[in-house]
Amino acid sequence: MAPSEARSAKIRVLVVDDEPLARSNLSVLLRRDPEIEIVGEYGSGTDALRAIPEKQPDLLFLDVQMPECDGFDVLEHLAPNLPPAIVFVTAYDQYALRAFEAGALDYLLKPFDNARFYRALERAKEKLKESRNLPRHTDRLVIKGSGHVSFVKMSDIDWIEAADYYACLHVGAKTHLLRRSMAELEQELDPNVFCRIHRSSIVNLDRVEGLKLNQDGDYEVLLANRITLRLSRGYRKQLQSRLGVRDVS
Repeated sequence: MAPSEARSAKIRVLVVDDEPLARSNLSVLLRRDPEIEIVGEYGSGTDALRAIPEKQPDLLFLDVQMPECDGFDVLEHLAPNLPPAIVFVTAYDQYALRAFEAGALDYLLKPFDNARFYRALERAKEKLKESRNLPRHTDRLVIKGSGHVSFVKMSDIDWIEAADYYACLHVGAKTHLLRRSMAELEQELDPNVFCRIHRSSIVNLDRVEGLKLNQDGDYEVLLANRITLRLSRGYRKQLQSRLGVRDVS
């Protein structure tokens, strides 16, 4: 595809909501925008898990509460190959913080009016424009403090921890706070070096010394500095694959 064609390509959008009326309302609003191409509408998280890797949407509108596989389950199973922009759509406000920790760009609370919807859509467009102009992976992060700016090499990071709206970088004995969501930051990390092991933690694979079975029958990740981190069952196969381990169950 030529550069001019790439710039004019439509934004691929996928809608996931178990309520047919909610899906229909979103689709009607999206089709009014000539920059949008709807590549799929699905009524369950299970269907979304099958469709997203195939459809490769740029923007995902995702319901939180769905039977069997909810919105957070979808993101956990897809990580780190998430769509560049994610907007949660739900009738429940108590999931907002968790949604932003998971990498949501916006949180549409039902019922919302057209103006609120289009503000979310414009935010998504801006994010997609910015991401297309950024390098896929970066070798250092810029940390802005009070009156100073410092740089952290990616290779120096031991592990990364979610801290509300921030990501906490653990670098040896030091920690640095970065105002970025974990999912957003994960998009810039080299998957050959970093791996998500829990919705709230990412590790540098070069620092992983082993896996340890705890008293509850779950595995923990043991780092070279003797720190142990919880390994979510949803991310275990991904970590095993990255480490070249066939099975630890």
